[in-house]
Amino acid sequence: MTRETFTQHVSQELTGLRRFLLAACSGNGDEADDVAQEALMKAYMASSHFEDEGGFSAWLYRIACNTLIDRGRKQMARGETLGIDKAHDVAGVSRSDDCFDYQELYQAIDGLTVSERTAVLLFYMEDRPIKEIATMMNVAEGTVKGYLSRGREHLRTILNK
Repeated sequence: MTRETFTQHVSQELTGLRRFLLAACSGNGDEADDVAQEALMKAYMASSHFEDEGGFSAWLYRIACNTLIDRGRKQMARGETLGIDKAHDVAGVSRSDDCFDYQELYQAIDGLTVSERTAVLLFYMEDRPIKEIATMMNVAEGTVKGYLSRGREHLRTILNK
């Protein structure tokens, strides 16, 4: 894949990828930008070996998901976590009062497991089909359905408290 082709594909996916990562990072824009930058660097470095341009979106999201999981593991190893208590403060740091519109949802999403969060965000926020999510997450379609079911149930429980 050429640099120009890579840039064109990325420009088509960037808004959705940023939205997904912002929600996955509990509304922390700086964290979402860091993950996006790292994922895009990894994708660019591997782009010379990528041949299926029709599957670029799934490939890019898979790299982003893996990057998000890797960052989470590194943070856990260092003892750094963004718990639900801290998520309340993050969105208010650099944005106006309208950022609080989704704060309760971000906190609820933060309470999901990484797999549940990824499946729920890709399915509901990005309108990705289950088959594509399975490819992005490198799991079976039935597993994605399970993540979605458990994620919905956990969200229902968290939001109804």
